[in-house]
Amino acid sequence: MDTTPDTAGGAGRATETGHARDFASVFDGPVAGRWSAPGRANLIGEHTDYNDGFVFPFAIDRRTVVTVGVRDDRLLRVASTFDEGVHEISLDELDPARMDGWSAYVFGIAWALSVAPTRAASPSFAAAGGDLSTIDLSSVPGLDLFVTSDVPIGAGLSSSAALECSVAVAMTELWDLDVNRAALAAVGQLSENEAVGAPTGIMDQSASLLGQADSAVFLDCRSLDADVVDLGFDAAGLEILVVDTHVEHAHATGGYVDRRTSCERGAEALGVSSLRDLDVDDLTRAAEVLDDETFRRVRHVVTENQRVLDTVRTLRTDGAEAIGALLDASHVSMRDDFEISVPELDLAVSTAQAAGAVGARMTGGGFGGSAIALVRSADRDAVASAVTAAFAEAGFTAPTVFTVHPAEGARRDA
Repeated sequence: MDTTPDTAGGAGRATETGHARDFASVFDGPVAGRWSAPGRANLIGEHTDYNDGFVFPFAIDRRTVVTVGVRDDRLLRVASTFDEGVHEISLDELDPARMDGWSAYVFGIAWALSVAPTRAASPSFAAAGGDLSTIDLSSVPGLDLFVTSDVPIGAGLSSSAALECSVAVAMTELWDLDVNRAALAAVGQLSENEAVGAPTGIMDQSASLLGQADSAVFLDCRSLDADVVDLGFDAAGLEILVVDTHVEHAHATGGYVDRRTSCERGAEALGVSSLRDLDVDDLTRAAEVLDDETFRRVRHVVTENQRVLDTVRTLRTDGAEAIGALLDASHVSMRDDFEISVPELDLAVSTAQAAGAVGARMTGGGFGGSAIALVRSADRDAVASAVTAAFAEAGFTAPTVFTVHPAEGARRDA
């Protein structure tokens, strides 16, 4: 959840005070179960999801855990380790207008489930399949939910999707709702778009729900066809090094919205429903039709789609060591054409490359967050040390550098 936790206001009003350290310290009832979902890193394919394009993310071994108890009334209450309050809303009064702060990520899932039958014809839900008309929250019980997480907030690793998906799998199981994983991803996207107000695509939720160990999810964001592709990192002795720059971003406002608008403007000017309908050969015409800025935004999306396809093909034919140049090219495109990088991200990428990384790029929505570097295990410590030293020399805030491994998606833990 790439926002600062809210401790007061709206559906996030505090009904109790004091630091909530675990479920039993806040709620009186018994625990019904514990569910978790991972954050994600995007190996390649940035800002292509909302353009109906291709993405290639993987779930990471950093997770958000939600411990849940069933109530005998219709209240949803949520607390966490990162907020002193307990926030509540009635299942009979679910309304995005009454949701704000981080609790909107939780309450928004319940709202999105409640309206899913009326959204069944929308592209995301229609592609997901399943009979959403059976969803009925009119008689389900309230829940107490307690959230803990080791997914960094604001790092571009989709702590928001980890929270949404852990809550979604818990709610669907406890309420006995027949919703497949693809439809749950659409529920998460709907919640984030309309309850939270962040115009994100469906990639993050898909990765968090569908991920598998040492694999990435090759997702067609138009059809929602998903193919879990073996990365082969373990066999090749490769790891993903994350550099969290601590430059925080917020997707609900600012440049993310501007970039999405530019993409829509470019598609309209070129007479296509989305930029997915263009390929590299169309860029010559695009340069003639579009202003320079819009053209560069379009060029990033079109070439990034091709890089995703090339990365999947290269993994299957030549192995993981061969994808480094594609990662490097992706960062250049995001830096120069989409203009979503920042100096800290550029330094992390260039330093990792110089220190021996196979490839490196920023990951996530941009304007801060994290870079990733594909490194040989033997080079991991040297690359991490070089990046940390470069940040110190530049006078930047010290980054947090850590490894992640492609991991299993959302699940019940207990």
